[in-house]
Amino acid sequence: MTISNNPIKVLRIYGSEDLSAIMRELKVDPYGIRIMLPKGIHYIIRINSLPGVAANILKQELLSIGGECALPKKALTARDKKTDCLLIANLAQYNCLIEKLKKQPFSLKKLSEDISRVLEDHSRKKYSLKLGKYRIDTGKITRIMGIVNATPDSFSGDGLYRNPILRWESQRLDYLLEYAMKQIRDGADILDIGGESSRPQAKPVSLKEELSRTIPLIKLLTKRIKAPISIDTYKPEVAQAALDNGAVLVNDITGLRDPKMARVIARYNASCVIMHMKGTPRTMQKSPAYRSLIDEIMGFLNHSIEQAEQAGVTPDKIIIDPGIGFGKTTEHNLEILKRLSEFKSLGKPILIGTSRKAFIGKTLGLPVEKRITGTVASCVLAAANGADIVRVHDIKETAQALKLTQAILN
Repeated sequence: MTISNNPIKVLRIYGSEDLSAIMRELKVDPYGIRIMLPKGIHYIIRINSLPGVAANILKQELLSIGGECALPKKALTARDKKTDCLLIANLAQYNCLIEKLKKQPFSLKKLSEDISRVLEDHSRKKYSLKLGKYRIDTGKITRIMGIVNATPDSFSGDGLYRNPILRWESQRLDYLLEYAMKQIRDGADILDIGGESSRPQAKPVSLKEELSRTIPLIKLLTKRIKAPISIDTYKPEVAQAALDNGAVLVNDITGLRDPKMARVIARYNASCVIMHMKGTPRTMQKSPAYRSLIDEIMGFLNHSIEQAEQAGVTPDKIIIDPGIGFGKTTEHNLEILKRLSEFKSLGKPILIGTSRKAFIGKTLGLPVEKRITGTVASCVLAAANGADIVRVHDIKETAQALKLTQAILN
């Protein structure tokens, strides 16, 4: 028997579409594809704080259909204690497990519903974001949020109030307007207007000052551009003024910690970005530590999502942001980017903001003005790992890189 000279190879499958395409290329019968496809898609699911007795039932049920359930050794006998577990199975086995758990006690029926929801959320690749009168689809393309810092002290060096040639308020406003409009021309899908720096050790500004920096610009932009405008603030009063004058999205670095913010967003039927930050801008980088980085961030985001929805924020108007650089070390930021796809389990569009940040400078040994290449690389990886929106200063370079990235992935 003669074996083909073509090498045997291990395939990397990025999703069900890839596997289906390969089987169609092999001329596999369509009915056979439908049967085999779920068997070729594997997921590893971690469940925390499951009662010991439920974990043991879960393990037996999964083993009976060919899957695996990893448990701590002590969990096999500690029936009354909580335990974490790891499920290892393909989609066909999960579908079977879900049906089995529906018949079990110890809240396993509820667990079956949670597993089904998480699998659906994790495999979802497209969101249709309604931002005011604009609709922005993600999935086949990662969208870009342009940063417009109407501040004198931005960490990135683009605090547009700092320019010494701009002596009068009218000059500053004209300069900001042109800067923002250029971002749209370069490929930004959303503009994020901020009037208070959130860099480490940044001092808060007064409500009056923040309003004076942002609202006149938002008023002008709503008349000049055809794109959604976001207000970057944690103050409900600023958010309300911005929404009154044409903004449609509130980007809150505190994750809606102030209950008034969620109520303002709900009242205007606006969209919001819920971000995770450990501490405050003045304290967040003082030796940040986590017991379990991704679990703690996801726990915070999940709680904030629930609070927002209870306040009346429409579920499909919520975007999440794990908060790169906000109470994280360089290693934390790198881990978030590596494991970004895990946040898809929350069922919300993911925004990521890496632009020119310190972790890029520390990793590459570069000052802030030379971090464009690192920023673009991080955005490309974020897009490949499930980011729906990237928030950046350097629009043109990022847009070109993302266009190529999406062409490859799609």
